[in-house]
Amino acid sequence: MTAQNFNAACVALVHRLADTSGEIVLHHFRTSLRVDAKADETGSPVTIADRDAETAMSDIIRAAFPDHGFIGEEHGGHNQNAEWVWVLDPIDGTQSFINGVPLFGTLIGLLRNGVPWLGCINHPALSQRWIGGGGAPTTMNGAPVRTRACADIAKATVYATGPEYLRTNEAAAFERLAQASKRRRYGGTDCFHYAMVASGWTDMACEARLALHDFAAVVPVILNAGGTVTDWNGRPLTRGSTGHILAAGDAGVHAQALKALAWSG
Repeated sequence: MTAQNFNAACVALVHRLADTSGEIVLHHFRTSLRVDAKADETGSPVTIADRDAETAMSDIIRAAFPDHGFIGEEHGGHNQNAEWVWVLDPIDGTQSFINGVPLFGTLIGLLRNGVPWLGCINHPALSQRWIGGGGAPTTMNGAPVRTRACADIAKATVYATGPEYLRTNEAAAFERLAQASKRRRYGGTDCFHYAMVASGWTDMACEARLALHDFAAVVPVILNAGGTVTDWNGRPLTRGSTGHILAAGDAGVHAQALKALAWSG
């Protein structure tokens, strides 16, 4: 298979995964369904929609690319040391999903040797899908999108899940960033704020200690829309990253944001 054909096959598979998972998730959206607490240190909510969507996606990957690996939020992984590894988050924002908020998304990423290469942010309840990487620029529902320019961090808006998710030293660093930008927004957007950066609707998104399944997909989407996304030290994000994410549409604002964070972790 040529590189061009392989790229096209991967993008086609992303669409199939998003279509399949979206159908399963929407079947349960705004219905009375059982909510369980995960048996891990987070105790975060999980539902049959999360589990079934991930199972369906992993089955499709096995059939399409038997030599590829995958890592899922709910069911673990398979062949995780392969060159190509898919990273699946069936519902990013399960709490939003449970409460009927349509901003939850499905994150589908593909790593090559541990580096994010292709990504999809799919919001089934909004019928909006961002795909970037795999040799192609980022699109939303097939139309090209670009991040927006911003002359100065003081004019930039930054989105984050909320200060309650930050440890003391992280909160202090984020507060420096928030004071520099002066336009902070908290909570409710889940992975949608990364799509907002990619589409040029907002300027920055900043999070701490995300799991691989929370960021693997968003990296190619933002990079291939013209944005910059790194850890809080300015390093490229890989499978081994700590999950401290800084995404910005404008490279200059990203540099100013790193300086404001002054992160030493």
